[in-house]
Amino acid sequence: MSERTTERVPGVMAPQRYRRLLATAAGEFAAHGFEQASLNAIIRTCGMSKSSFYHYYGSKEALFDRVVEEASAALARDLNAPDPETLAGADFWARVEAFLAEALAASARQDWYADLGRLFYLPDLSAERGVALQRVLAGVADWLGRVLAVGRACGAVRDDLPASLQAELLFALLQAMDRWSLRHMQEFDETAIAGLAHRQFEAMQRLLATDAAMP
Repeated sequence: MSERTTERVPGVMAPQRYRRLLATAAGEFAAHGFEQASLNAIIRTCGMSKSSFYHYYGSKEALFDRVVEEASAALARDLNAPDPETLAGADFWARVEAFLAEALAASARQDWYADLGRLFYLPDLSAERGVALQRVLAGVADWLGRVLAVGRACGAVRDDLPASLQAELLFALLQAMDRWSLRHMQEFDETAIAGLAHRQFEAMQRLLATDAAMP
């Protein structure tokens, strides 16, 4: 495994300049992929010199990781995902849909959230360079697994499949929906997006819900 360049801590960068750097980098990576993303273009857009950039970051890889970490943390704060245990009960599916609606609204509030989503599907990102993304995905998968466990325990989620297989199916379905949405959301207005999100939820519910939990 090759040695990764040590990241420099952006301790004294002005907050506004820091946010602009991360948002600009997120857009560049999302639009062009990791390999073709231009560090020079990012630096130039932000009005920075190369020496100033390298004072804070040692490489493009370090900047990419920071974009993923900061955007994911900001989105997590906006989403405020519930503890899975609080979803238990007869209204399990209603609570899940309410959270997904809140997640969609939160994602629409910041352009770089959509850019973050696109970073998960870059075709030119190696496993080594995707370490930060893999950490985020692992956290999401863990939360989804706990949600399914709660749903199974309260009778809202079917238990005729192994829990691990069910979790993989759900994760794959959500990723497929996410990839499609990132490609096509600009084709729809807000009303159409809300309707589409509801139909996507219904598809997930039909896959997972017990007969008793279906409306």
